[in-house]
Amino acid sequence: MSILRPALLVFILLSLITGAAYPLLVTGLAQAIFPWQANGSLIEVSGQPRGSELIGQAFTRPADFQGRPSATADAPYNALASAGSNLAASNPALDRLFAERIAALRAANPQASREVPSDLVTASASGLDPEISAAAAYWQAARVAQARNIPLAEVDALIAQHIKQPLLKFTGEATVNVFMLNLALEQKNVQSTQ
Repeated sequence: MSILRPALLVFILLSLITGAAYPLLVTGLAQAIFPWQANGSLIEVSGQPRGSELIGQAFTRPADFQGRPSATADAPYNALASAGSNLAASNPALDRLFAERIAALRAANPQASREVPSDLVTASASGLDPEISAAAAYWQAARVAQARNIPLAEVDALIAQHIKQPLLKFTGEATVNVFMLNLALEQKNVQSTQ
């Protein structure tokens, strides 16, 4: 018993430190320093949460910009099942999936160029990516403008307002948050009808 007592005490002490004290400290610091981010970066409209700036949503209407495909199980952008498809580049099923996605995108965007931006065809590793490249947003602009019956120049200007540049040019490309862009389009439509 004398050998077991120190091991049990160390186990209890480390459990308290790593299982209670550390998580409470990190949570408290996050709430104090970054409260909006710590609470999920939720976007509210009229006092109701509409979504998170950090998690993509499945937009399917022609009047909305569409994000990257989601490979999450059960439903698109299911945060409880975050994962990629795990299909290898040599897998014929992946080639068929890409061909289907490209055909669907071309059919939905007949006025766009034949070259479909790759991020509209490939799912992200998490399956939850809320952003697309600026090129992918501009590629869909004509469809969105036509569906919303607004000038293409206005849609292009709205995209330009929502482009986020990488911190350093060589660390990535310019992106657009699809949810925030669609929300801005919605608010623009509400203002124009008033």
